[in-house]
Parts: sequence; C-alpha cells; structure tokens
Amino acid sequence: MQRDDVVRRAVELIDLTSLNDDDTPEVIAALCEQAIATGVAAVCIYVPFVRQAKRTGVRVATVVNFPEGAPDAGAAARETSAAVDAGADEIDVVLPYERYAAGDRTAALEVVNATREACEGAVLKVILETGRIGGPETIRSAAADVLDLGADFVKTSTGKLQPGATLEAARPMLEAIRAAGRGGFKAAGGVRTAEDAGRYLELADEIMGEGWTTPQTFRFGASGLLADLLGERASGTY
Repeated sequence: MQRDDVVRRAVELIDLTSLNDDDTPEVIAALCEQAIATGVAAVCIYVPFVRQAKRTGVRVATVVNFPEGAPDAGAAARETSAAVDAGADEIDVVLPYERYAAGDRTAALEVVNATREACEGAVLKVILETGRIGGPETIRSAAADVLDLGADFVKTSTGKLQPGATLEAARPMLEAIRAAGRGGFKAAGGVRTAEDAGRYLELADEIMGEGWTTPQTFRFGASGLLADLLGERASGTY
C-alpha cells in the first residue's frame, strides 16, 4: 500500500490515547486540542477526565474493567454507568480474558453483557487481550461470542501487556466480524508507525473488502502513531 494512502486513511481512524497513571487535566486538554486539530476519530482517556474532554466537543472513549479484566459484572456495570453519565460516547471494556482462557466463558461474558446493558446507547468495544487469551481459535471464539452479545467492536489489547496488537490476532478477529455480518475492529498496543498501520489496513481490505475501513468500523488505539503519520505528511517522504 502506498504511504500516501496509509496517511490519508489512517489519521481519521485513530483513537488518540492517553492512559497513563500520571495524566493531568493539562495533558488531557492538550490531547483534545490535538484531536480536534487533526480530525482523529476520538480520544481515549480514563473516566475521571471524561467530563473535561466532553466539553471540548471531541468524541470521547474511556476504559472500564481496565486493565485487569476482573470477573465482576456488577462493578463493570457501575463503572460503565458512571462513564456514560459523565458523557462518554464509547466504552472500551476488558473481557475477563483469564477466565475465558480457562474455560469459564459464562463468567467472562457476564461482564460484557452487563456492560452492554449499562452502555445506554454508547459504542461498546470489548478488549480481548489477544496476547494472553490464547491462540487463533480462542481469539476467534471470543470475538464471535462478544459480537453475539452486542459488542460494536472487538479490540486487541489494553496496551499494558505484551504482546499487544499482532496481525496474527487481527486475522481471526476480522474473520469473526465477517462471519457475524456486523461489528468493527480496533488494533491497540504497539501500532506506532505508518508501516504498522498499513499492514492492518491491508489485512482489513483483504478480509472485509476495500472501502470497509471507516471510523464506524475500524480504529487504531494509539498515541505515537499520529505523530508518525503527520511526520510522513509534512516531510512528503511518501
């Protein structure tokens, strides 16, 4: 894929992310300013900053049950309700991936179901933590299960564990979306360069067809990726 195509397509697909323990209102303000100036899809931040970000007019995603993926459906639902009340447009919830991998899928999926019910119209992205949940068949099954429960997106990783996003995990996730006939995909955790982004876009084109990747169906969860894409654009190296 040509670099200019990657830059043109990828910028609008980014969830510009800051999920650091030392985030401050000033950090979030700068993040939102950058998001508005560049036209990314959304910002992804912790719940305490949602109200602040929402006031800027940017689309706001936040994380719940994060990053551990605890098997406590009630706690996840309460956290989701608080986030939606604060103005979150999108909820990224961590599937209890350890429980799912161990075969206790019912308990794991209860968290997703409870979060879906608490979303009140917000977009729901479910983080599978693909680097830890298991191999391709387990990833495919988990993606299919959460899509069946009404998830709007399946997402690779929290970005807090390694490995994060991989093409090997992305393939069964996209195949599950194709089989379901609905849903979107988010690559998060280690997508840092235009070259990285291009590989995921090529895979999505292969599996889902050209023209499928829009902000309604495909996201990159990233912080450094935007800088690399803008650097490519400014330098004209593509």
